[in-house]
Amino acid sequence: MRRCVLLLLTFLAAGFSSGCKTKKLVASADPLHEAYDSEADWNDPQRMILLTYDQAQGKRIFYVQCVWCHADSTPAGPSNRSNLKPMPVLMNDGTVLNGESDDYLENIIALGGSFVSKSAMMLPYGQMLTQQEIQQVVAYTRVIAQPAYQPATRPQPKYTPR
Repeated sequence: MRRCVLLLLTFLAAGFSSGCKTKKLVASADPLHEAYDSEADWNDPQRMILLTYDQAQGKRIFYVQCVWCHADSTPAGPSNRSNLKPMPVLMNDGTVLNGESDDYLENIIALGGSFVSKSAMMLPYGQMLTQQEIQQVVAYTRVIAQPAYQPATRPQPKYTPR
């Protein structure tokens, strides 16, 4: 009896798999499918910015550590940016940040604002974040920049305070 049931189940499974016409799914050309994550453009919420893995990790760190001072709004509501003097740069402000090298931005994050003659309210995150995480935050900053970031043609020294 057991053998008959197994034979019947095998026959039914073979009949269903070969007798039914199956439609093959065609892969769509959706660019979001290839991205690790995405971010709505801060200036145009209808435009989605596609993020690589490192940029997505930078986004995650940004929304935990940086959003409170470097964005006008946070997932929890308004940011504290307008209460700070001098007011911190928005992380997507390409007119300011595009002119700075990656090394310079990494130094600001790792060593704090006072190290590079900026606001002492910008804490040094070098003890809290790894070098890779700091680079991921810079990568995220570059991808959300408006106007879009264009790499500098001449590299700047790594540890030069301004």
